[in-house]
Amino acid sequence: LMVGARLVLARPGGHQEPDYLARLISEQRVTTAHFVPSMLQHFLELPGLEHCASLRRVVCSGEALSPELAQRCLQRLPSAQLHNLYGPTEAAVDVTAFHVTPNHGLRSLPIGRPISNTVIRILDAHLRPVPTGVPGELFIGGAQVGRGYLSRPHLTAERFIPDAFASEAGARLYRTGDKAR
Repeated sequence: LMVGARLVLARPGGHQEPDYLARLISEQRVTTAHFVPSMLQHFLELPGLEHCASLRRVVCSGEALSPELAQRCLQRLPSAQLHNLYGPTEAAVDVTAFHVTPNHGLRSLPIGRPISNTVIRILDAHLRPVPTGVPGELFIGGAQVGRGYLSRPHLTAERFIPDAFASEAGARLYRTGDKAR
């Protein structure tokens, strides 16, 4: 919006109607669309997606994006880039991004690299960094990490912890509970 883009909002409930979304994208010449993968699956089953030629970017988040669905998206919408995003509500929703390319050949899609002002740490059970390729728990740090849970100080203390590796005082990490490597 800061550079002159236009925001097109679906009517209430329209985000659940693939036919309506395809018409809206075509009529309004939408260039970027955001789907949860389960809705993208339904959208890609529509005939006539060539009318959505204005799409340049498809963003997926909220659920795991399978490699099969990603490849189907790239085949059905060849003029669009596909981006897989990850992030919990506690950290301003999306904190990592991965640009999916055709025929990437991966068994699962990465969640990608941290977006600006985000720190991703993968730590062991003792809150020490694990070596590259070794599984650990995913922690998120940076400007967008929430302050905690309203009226739940015990849970806040458990999930939002000091970032022992940060150079700035008061930096915190959100403990996602997700496994990563």
